[in-house]
Amino acid sequence: MFFVQMSGFPGSGKSTLSRQIAKRTGAVIIDHDIVKSALLHSIEDTPIDGKLAGKISYNIDWSLIEFHLSQGHSVVFDSPCLYEEMVDRGTSLAKKYNAAYKYVECYLNDFHAINDRLKSRDRMISQISEVRSEEAFTYSIENSKKPTDYPCLVVDTAKPLESYIDDVVNYIKE
Repeated sequence: MFFVQMSGFPGSGKSTLSRQIAKRTGAVIIDHDIVKSALLHSIEDTPIDGKLAGKISYNIDWSLIEFHLSQGHSVVFDSPCLYEEMVDRGTSLAKKYNAAYKYVECYLNDFHAINDRLKSRDRMISQISEVRSEEAFTYSIENSKKPTDYPCLVVDTAKPLESYIDDVVNYIKE
């Protein structure tokens, strides 16, 4: 059993890679965008602060992750890893349920390529449609939160998925 914590800027390929991991391993995916979008659709007539919606969504995500791990299922958490507390929570749950903790960062350091992906995808209500600030983009990708006590895998998602999926699956199964 394993717990994979995905990381990467929106549009970097986390969801695409998460689906392939699940397809090849049978893991359950907890997709933060689906949870947050469902929440936002449920309360669309009620104004809610974006930070509060994010906090509620993450609480739901973590509850689902813990439930599936407690049932012996491998889990992939499809979410940008923007806060140290997310790494702490992920590593703690993996330890609690004796799951191998794996961290996979989708890395695409190309502002224009990210924007092309964001603009051309089918977008959920919780997802951004474009990045306006190249400085904020650069800061985000250079400051992703990584665990210090676990090996991390960084994949160059500018390359075709087929060129790195086997490496990712092998890393997860180690």
